[in-house]
Amino acid sequence: MSDIEYFYSAHSAYAYFGSTRFMTIASAAGRGIVHKPVDLYRVMQACGSTTFKDRSLAHRNYFFNREMERWVQYRGVRHLGHRPTHHHHSPDLANCMLIAVLQAGRSVDQLAHRLLEGHWAEDADLADTQTLIALAREVDEDGEALLRAAREQPAVDAYAANTDEAIARSVFGSPTYFVDGDMFYGQDRLDLVERALAEPFARIWPPIAK
Repeated sequence: MSDIEYFYSAHSAYAYFGSTRFMTIASAAGRGIVHKPVDLYRVMQACGSTTFKDRSLAHRNYFFNREMERWVQYRGVRHLGHRPTHHHHSPDLANCMLIAVLQAGRSVDQLAHRLLEGHWAEDADLADTQTLIALAREVDEDGEALLRAAREQPAVDAYAANTDEAIARSVFGSPTYFVDGDMFYGQDRLDLVERALAEPFARIWPPIAK
């Protein structure tokens, strides 16, 4: 059985809403998680998606308000009740910190969840170095060392490679999960992910070109 591939960004609301549930599902199925943090802006641009700031006010209000309110209640997660103050800041450094943990050969599950939670439940600025250090320490990681590694070429190159891979595999948002090559977009598909881990869905994906 292969591990579940997990494409996401450290500032993604819907990755946060599904984080605990996803890790519970993976553990129950005896599957590992291959974390692949990506540059979500590049991924969205590559698939032709309109950035949120360019969408209608009605769409943004629904996506960042009503839809979130429902998922917060349904998942029982802590949440600010509004879009984080610093959500427009770049998540690149936070994403590369996650990659630095992976490159050091350690599990990144706890830090990945803590960054998401810090941003959406505590208004943490994921572009602020002291904030990142503090969040890392909370899960027993050396934040200073991770920041140094996050800025070095191996982590930066891996981040670009994850993003290129996501684009090549038709990923168009965060979170996206791959179960044995089958793609599931959005934490609202986690019930389907759970089913696929027990019994794969019939059909070939991606479809064979005719």
